[in-house]
Amino acid sequence: MSYHNPPTTPRKSATFDDYAMSEIRRAAATGIYDIRGSGAKRKVPHFDDLLFLGASISRYPLEGYRERCDTSVVLGSRHAKKPIELKIPITVAGMSFGSLSGPAKEALGRGATIAGTSTTTGDGGMTEEERGHSKTLVYQYLPSRYGMNPRDLRRADAIEIVVGQGAKPGGGGMLLGQKISDRVAEMRTLPKGIDQRSACRHPDWTGPDDLEIKILEIREITDWEKPIYVKVGGARPYYDTALAVKAGADVVVLDGMQGGTAATQEVFIEHVGQPTLACIRPAVKALQDLGMHRKVQLIISGGIRNGADVAKALALGADAVSIGTAALIALGDNDPRWEDEYQKLGTTSGAYDDWHEGKDPAGITTQDPELMKRVDPVAAGRRLANYLKVMTLEAQTIARACGKNHLHNLEPEDLCALSIEAAAMAGVPLAGTSWVPGQGGF
Repeated sequence: MSYHNPPTTPRKSATFDDYAMSEIRRAAATGIYDIRGSGAKRKVPHFDDLLFLGASISRYPLEGYRERCDTSVVLGSRHAKKPIELKIPITVAGMSFGSLSGPAKEALGRGATIAGTSTTTGDGGMTEEERGHSKTLVYQYLPSRYGMNPRDLRRADAIEIVVGQGAKPGGGGMLLGQKISDRVAEMRTLPKGIDQRSACRHPDWTGPDDLEIKILEIREITDWEKPIYVKVGGARPYYDTALAVKAGADVVVLDGMQGGTAATQEVFIEHVGQPTLACIRPAVKALQDLGMHRKVQLIISGGIRNGADVAKALALGADAVSIGTAALIALGDNDPRWEDEYQKLGTTSGAYDDWHEGKDPAGITTQDPELMKRVDPVAAGRRLANYLKVMTLEAQTIARACGKNHLHNLEPEDLCALSIEAAAMAGVPLAGTSWVPGQGGF
């Protein structure tokens, strides 16, 4: 008698999956590392792993149509003569003119103004369109110093000193030559068409003592009027937040690894930094230990998509959030209407991330004059404003359901986690228990 094993389905390796093998083949064929935009695409614990505990008998909910739930936030009240007052706790993150087109930058300013919030310049300086259409504009002061000048520092409503970015903490930015147009080159004092790589650290300081000196210099230039933000990537959030506060920051901006970037090495995006969810509680703890929570405001960015994400970040102790990739999608980036053109570029509308190549069919991450014409800054600005409005209404709905009359009254006690990892990172109980990993309970 003979025995024959039935045929089995071929099994692929979980370690050497299709993508890993395609990257090995690409590296072997080209001898260069991969550069792309966007943020981390690997799955990590995120806000979806948290749930709110709405009111029932033990908590008293608010009536949505008759009881207020405020959303306003004041940023920079620690030292600045003119702190920023926003209607909503959702701001637009720094994205440079150069990585983005002029019409896209204008649209961001228009949308933020309609919604009653701020937008941010990014690397490469301040454009007149952006300043003209942004009621509240934050000016980024980056290691590159591209486009930086005292006049624009004074024209801004706040200054954000960028130490690190979530997609690449410890690394500098890239803007490839095909996006260095005449105007970009002039603003950055660079030769046209030549690849530009930003420095990974500021040239005139090497630590928190020098940062304190730099903050004082900027305060003197701006007559102590403007709030000074310090932006850090999600690497060592407790110590970075504490040192930023000790250096004199009015606001700390903390960007997790889901934060996007215009272009950098994929190995950086996927393997450096921490998830946004893991960064919030250590930063809040640093502020609490220094007696500065709510006195120095904390802005969280990196993967914010909807009102639930906003509410969860605020419940964990943030004062506001910032959006980048989501804002670009609201303007029209990665829109399926351009699917045929994305296909010609070898990708699809839901996965396009070659922003550095300057061929974006949506006209947003490009300097191509013809592609840029596809962005109507007025219409795109309205789309962004609508999106910000919806996010705010969603966050208010959740806050009312938890019995809170201001988004800032949300707290960790309103949350539970769906996984042990998320419970440990957020410092809230695992659903169905009172157990916070590392803190006891049952």
